[in-house]
Amino acid sequence: MSAETPGHGSGSGAAPFRVVLVDDQPLVRAALRMVITEAPDIEVAAEAGTGAEAVRIVDELRPDVVVMDIRMPGMDGIEATRLITGGRSRNTHVIVLTTFDDDDYVYGALRAGAAGFLVKDMALDDILAAIRVVAAGDGLIAPSVTRRLIKEFAGRPKPNSRPQGAITGITDREREVLTLVGSGLSNTEIAAELSISVATAKTYLTRLLAKLDARDRVQLVIIAYETGLVGTSR
Repeated sequence: MSAETPGHGSGSGAAPFRVVLVDDQPLVRAALRMVITEAPDIEVAAEAGTGAEAVRIVDELRPDVVVMDIRMPGMDGIEATRLITGGRSRNTHVIVLTTFDDDDYVYGALRAGAAGFLVKDMALDDILAAIRVVAAGDGLIAPSVTRRLIKEFAGRPKPNSRPQGAITGITDREREVLTLVGSGLSNTEIAAELSISVATAKTYLTRLLAKLDARDRVQLVIIAYETGLVGTSR
């Protein structure tokens, strides 16, 4: 039931990761189900056609991952994500399902607690890989996607943004790492940029998550953006 189960989702005999598919289009859910059934380490636990139904099902089943559409009648995917990640199902990770013209919605979904997102025309292997990454607790947006989001949003007004001075309790080096995370760099790229080991880069990331009370790497990206550490110049 939980991603904390030893060996969960990997290895011989391990329980597969459990996924709930949420989309108001049955054909989309059917296509995703076909992709997932080909993977021995992932299973579809349930499906939902609305945000409200998704919240109810997730609260009951506590799956590892929810693949959540954004645009749905009634409760949309953003509100459903906020209720899921902020409620009793906090260990359930949400991946929002979108198209590239949904950029305005994507940012709202990430702020609501989504651990990343899938694009509806992604390669099948990439969809499965994204589910595995998020199910393992590594909230993540691919660097190329992070850079796209920064490019799209950096020039727009930030209604609830905080000045850089609002980030307190972190060292200058941690601020550097936060800036690089927000710019879309992977741990390996951060290590190369700062001439440190990958293990050290991971340590800085762990410290930032704790000090900034961030759920995952995605929230660090949002903090870097909202505080102006990342802008169009990067």
